Amino acid sequence: MADAQSWVPDILGEPYEQLTLELGDDAEGPVVATLVRAGAPASDAPLADVDVLYVHGWSDYFFQTALADFWTDLGARFFALDLRKYGRSMREGQTPGYVASLGEYDDDIAAALDAMGTAGLGRRLVVMGHSTGGLTLTLWAARHPGVVSAVVLNSPWLELQTGAIGRQALAPLVSAQARFDPLGSYPVVDLGFYTRAQRELGTLPESPEGWRPERGFPTHPGWFAAVLAGHATVAAGLDIDCPVLVLLSKGSTPPIQWSEAMTTTDSVLVVADIARAATRLGDRVSVVRVKDAIHDVMLSGAEPRARVFAALRAWLIAGVLV
Repeated sequence: MADAQSWVPDILGEPYEQLTLELGDDAEGPVVATLVRAGAPASDAPLADVDVLYVHGWSDYFFQTALADFWTDLGARFFALDLRKYGRSMREGQTPGYVASLGEYDDDIAAALDAMGTAGLGRRLVVMGHSTGGLTLTLWAARHPGVVSAVVLNSPWLELQTGAIGRQALAPLVSAQARFDPLGSYPVVDLGFYTRAQRELGTLPESPEGWRPERGFPTHPGWFAAVLAGHATVAAGLDIDCPVLVLLSKGSTPPIQWSEAMTTTDSVLVVADIARAATRLGDRVSVVRVKDAIHDVMLSGAEPRARVFAALRAWLIAGVLV
């Protein structure tokens, strides 16, 4: 477990603290992840023996203090991980968000769990991921049986927006590009509508420069091939050995041109495809579709956000962890 003296104040202010996790070097230089911890949890609450590790999505970092408050109010210790080359963990000269395999994040997660000390303290672990972070944690949980007590997925990117047929058609081309030019650039396809939706809802704070670009990070063949490989693994079927909750919007809006519907639907993923893919994660999967939620269901408008937290609390308390 990491020395408590290594923790320093976080950009979110008190009571948040952060810890830099050294992960060695890659071709772009020193690599780190950053663990953030919330304040002390409520005492005598139902999840007093639980630790939560949250992982963000693509072009993102941890800033969702209401989510941390939800868990600490239930008695859990809350931690969030800014993965390598994201947010707090970005270093000069690095390609934002880039990995050649989602399995590279095993080292980030292992370092975080070691710093949390969950296993040594005999505490239960819940992992929670959004979008690409949800895909990453899904694959990680399947590879690490017996470690996690519950998995919570917030609009996990379990399938490509083109569906399985489109993914299968694209995969050979992307794999070839990844072999010959892994860091080549793709055209920017994010038109900034998802960011606009959050701003209109008032749920997106100002971010440090470069941490959460309006139109997302540039994408590259090596990274895209890693995501497609993750989708193929999910499509083949997993056997996660603990309860899984998947939280999704009830509807999707194609991100072709701006529409007010983007403030009440998922404008990033095709949620019907994600719901179908979720059935392949294991034999204890629950899917909750939330009316008027957006892609990050925790950043939806006030009413759907309240429904999200109520559904999550009910699932946790109704026999999953209590």
